[in-house]
Amino acid sequence: MATAFVGKIYKHFESISNYRVFRETNHSLIEMVFLTLCAVLCDANSWADVERFGKSKLNWLRKYKNFENGIPSHDTLGRVFAKLDSAEFYNALQAWAIELAGSLKGQTVAVDGKTLCGSFDTETGKSALHSVSAWACGLKLCLGIQSVDMKSNEIPAVQTLIDMLEIEGAVITGDAMHCQRKTCKAIIDKRADFLLFVKGNQASLQGAIVDYMLSTLDDDRLRKSMRRQTTKEINRSRTEIRESVVIACPANHPVFSQWPGIKTLGQICRERIVNGEVQSEMATFISSLPTRVRDLTDRARSHWSIENSQHHVLDVTFTEDASRIRKGTGPEISSAFRRLALNILQRDRSQKDSIRGKRKRCGWDDAAFDQLLANI
Repeated sequence: MATAFVGKIYKHFESISNYRVFRETNHSLIEMVFLTLCAVLCDANSWADVERFGKSKLNWLRKYKNFENGIPSHDTLGRVFAKLDSAEFYNALQAWAIELAGSLKGQTVAVDGKTLCGSFDTETGKSALHSVSAWACGLKLCLGIQSVDMKSNEIPAVQTLIDMLEIEGAVITGDAMHCQRKTCKAIIDKRADFLLFVKGNQASLQGAIVDYMLSTLDDDRLRKSMRRQTTKEINRSRTEIRESVVIACPANHPVFSQWPGIKTLGQICRERIVNGEVQSEMATFISSLPTRVRDLTDRARSHWSIENSQHHVLDVTFTEDASRIRKGTGPEISSAFRRLALNILQRDRSQKDSIRGKRKRCGWDDAAFDQLLANI
């Protein structure tokens, strides 16, 4: 049954500050969190959907919570959640995610940003919420989320997120924006490793990698130290060939020595043949891992699962981009609910179905929903 699920909500959310005075409280905050999380698991995508779910499932909900005053209205839900401390809510999400994940040793954790497109408010001049998240690629779990300050960018937000997370033994991957010395140091200080892509925003680093790779090819002794891997995939009308090359980072190099923890330089050349048309691209990266080409190539590729398994699912299945929740901290709170629900659905083994299918089935079938919650 869902009793243990209710216990986890108490464990992780009971310490969240409640701004309401007692006389104004018709619904406890824990009741509202329980209701909303259950609703989001069952295909609710707005506060109005949460109210509809609650009214239609009131008898089921009362098996676990009293709901003496019935179901809060969507206006009440929106007003209360818009005033909560988003940092406390993010901490609760993070604590539950780490409990689900267990040890992160050896796991690839991708960091990337996402804009909640519909959360802007023209009337108040509020821009759309932009946040960064950490995604455990193999486990398919969102480990944490951090909002990006309107006057800043993703870089300091990712560094803050790294400081918050328990990532010892993990390998952090990031796109070229996050190839920063401070980010490398933050990761190494947490006893984790990194694999970061390099582009023109770090022109001297990118140039040094390319120059060193070319000079290595002209040196018989160094060329033998290169590690190579070539893979070929054929998928209907598309053929993709990847050639990966990695080499140990030279000691005392004037550019590489400025980067904390760097051990390996790498390049991945991708050639795609789609309907007879050839497309080529080159990706360059640095890593604190040793020169194991297969491992590095697999981790570099798995980084993009944060786009496919989290961002895409949130937009298509949870309609996150279409959400017009925009008051106060409402966008942050609703975003946390969606990621927690996605974590639970990704980890569920009680049903063999897509995320969309699981949400639909749990909304329609109380027995299926009870089974899912019992396995959390």
